[in-house]
Amino acid sequence: MKMVAAIIKPFKLDDIREALSHQDIHGMTVIEVKGFGRQKGHTELYRGSEYVVDFLPKIKLEVAVQDDQVEKVIETISEAANTGKIGDGKIFVYELTDVIRIRTGERGDEAI
Repeated sequence: MKMVAAIIKPFKLDDIREALSHQDIHGMTVIEVKGFGRQKGHTELYRGSEYVVDFLPKIKLEVAVQDDQVEKVIETISEAANTGKIGDGKIFVYELTDVIRIRTGERGDEAI
């Protein structure tokens, strides 16, 4: 089992959710986060004053999947999140040692 985590632009969340749903991938966790990558933020003007925005608003989504679904999820997220511009995000894949459904006690793939 794997956890696929993606840091994306906020306006791409609905596109990704819909694309994953079409691939029969259901269930995700969505977290509002702030951060920066290589661009290290940017400068903005507000009422004539210039200020630096160090941390940009992003969305972190996490999807727990079976091993055979990982590449499909990565490809789906990559296509749906791509704008071709700086800051499109990153995808991380983690190993899951166990998953437990609290309500039923199911473990492993059955709990996903």
